[in-house]
Amino acid sequence: MPPTLASLVRHPGLKLSVLAGEDRLETPVRWAHVSELADPVPYMDGGELLLITAMQLKAEDPDEMSRYVRRLVGAGVVGLGFALGVKYDEVPLALAEAAKEEGLPLLGVPRRTPFIAISKAVSAAIAADQYRAVTAGFEAQRELTRAAIGAEGPAALLARLASHVDGWAALYDASGSVVAAAPDWAARRAARLVTDVERLRSRPGPASIVVGGGGGAGATGAEPAEDTAVADRVELQSLGTGRRTRGVLAVGTGAPLGTAERYAVHSAVALLTLTTERSRALREAEQRLGAAVLRMLLAGEPDHARAVAGRLYGGLLDAPFRMLVAEVPSGGAAHQARMASSPADEAPAPAQAPADAATAGTGTSVSTGTGTGTGMGIGRSTGSGTGAVPGTGPGTAPGAGATMAAGAGAAVGEPEPADPLATLADTMEAAAARTGESVLVVPDGERLIVLAPDGGSAVEACAEHARAVESRRGTKARPRGRGAAAPHGDELVIGLSAPAGPIAAAAAYRQAEQALSVARRRGRMLVEHEQVAAGSVLPLLADDAVRAFADGMLRALYEHDATGRGDLVASLRAWLSRHGQWDAAAADLGVHRHTLRYRMRRVEEILGRSLDDPDVRMELWLALKATAFCTST
Repeated sequence: MPPTLASLVRHPGLKLSVLAGEDRLETPVRWAHVSELADPVPYMDGGELLLITAMQLKAEDPDEMSRYVRRLVGAGVVGLGFALGVKYDEVPLALAEAAKEEGLPLLGVPRRTPFIAISKAVSAAIAADQYRAVTAGFEAQRELTRAAIGAEGPAALLARLASHVDGWAALYDASGSVVAAAPDWAARRAARLVTDVERLRSRPGPASIVVGGGGGAGATGAEPAEDTAVADRVELQSLGTGRRTRGVLAVGTGAPLGTAERYAVHSAVALLTLTTERSRALREAEQRLGAAVLRMLLAGEPDHARAVAGRLYGGLLDAPFRMLVAEVPSGGAAHQARMASSPADEAPAPAQAPADAATAGTGTSVSTGTGTGTGMGIGRSTGSGTGAVPGTGPGTAPGAGATMAAGAGAAVGEPEPADPLATLADTMEAAAARTGESVLVVPDGERLIVLAPDGGSAVEACAEHARAVESRRGTKARPRGRGAAAPHGDELVIGLSAPAGPIAAAAAYRQAEQALSVARRRGRMLVEHEQVAAGSVLPLLADDAVRAFADGMLRALYEHDATGRGDLVASLRAWLSRHGQWDAAAADLGVHRHTLRYRMRRVEEILGRSLDDPDVRMELWLALKATAFCTST
């Protein structure tokens, strides 16, 4: 604790007496300052004990003293020390009454106590308090370090941190979900701050946000009853060494953090950051291994892939998995942001692509429950770590009184554009880390390829992420080509294969690409291969190339009909729809069957193709359907 007026009064060597303001002696003293100016306020910083002899004051003038004391209180002066036996043997009544009226503590300083003695006492007490804070901070650092390297990991660290700050602590992963909290009730409190966590993660790190006020929960052992009001002060700290936030630490207290508590929080941030960052040498080794596993799978060598993967990816290869292909269409805002810059610490160098045409990436970037790079590479998650970058988890109402404070080196201004592929990768990896799943992630320029267990939390997290994005987008599905730009941050389409095993990895990749093509064409964010197989082929005809083919095949018939010499296009459509049945088709048209036969011969003559050929009939039917579908849409 810093020195207070009460501690100075109790100091045996100072012999101070209390003349006014007895109820405010517990006020902390930041410094002791001597000034004989009639108006010392311009030189005050707040929190001082002002020492005077009243040599330059009209201490017996009630009006003058009332104005003098009022100015001191307004400047934040916490006490007034009056030297007795210098100019006045007793404190003038006007000064004493003014101090009582304003509630300013007034201390009598005996003649044998020099002002320098009071200044030294305050300085010594402040130094002792700072020493205690530093010592407590180092002790907290040792305890937090022991907790971090123990078997319980972040959970034990948060418990120690909550004890040191006399409050609560929580840890968020890359998707903004709470992965650990201490005490247990703090998980519910932390869950209501997801919106603020999302706001922090959109900022370049390191950064912090302070939410709420003070005087609430503290460490009472029970969550505050109110669900909407924020009673405690919560500080959110980003985790990570680069510009991308790897996780968020929340610390809730009943009052602003003191020096010792601040040391503890900074130590926790450093330790949690270390758990989210991997050594570059280990990452490079895992990159090479992951690249080899993927190449072998897509080359049709599952046994070799399983042998190379060992226990690293073995669990993923022993059960059905889904292949996911995600893409950022060129021309969108996210594509422009990705092409503009890529942090050096998150862009592994690309490697030589394998010969198999189905292979989508070669270089590797491996992560264990943390984030992946944005360059070409492979990542994985095996259920440890704390998460990575911007997710899209839905949040609840933020606490009242939120303020933003950028940390050292943080850029100030508008949030950087989110990388949809990195967000998707982090969301899936964070979900996999919470359940211990193994996930193989392959960032590849404007694409992302993922192998995830069928029916696992990573696939479900992908589906939830897509639903959340489409819900925020708030628009109906709309066709969109490769070059079309969607609203900012939504330029992402995903194709998901049917469940497959290692032996069918290449086929699963082709299925995911087919689903991706349908998702792009329909303006959907996520399409599964089962949906493609169960749906209609007609939406696939809404393509410029298909339309051009249809127009070219039917142009001669349309030109013939334009001269008014017969309705060959309608006749052909009716005949094909009736599978070549002359009487039924003629009845549909309201003409004689001989007239229909004549028209079909004219179709063959104009097109130079035989309607007896089933391939010709199929192409003509698709051309007619493509023309009708494009016209209707």
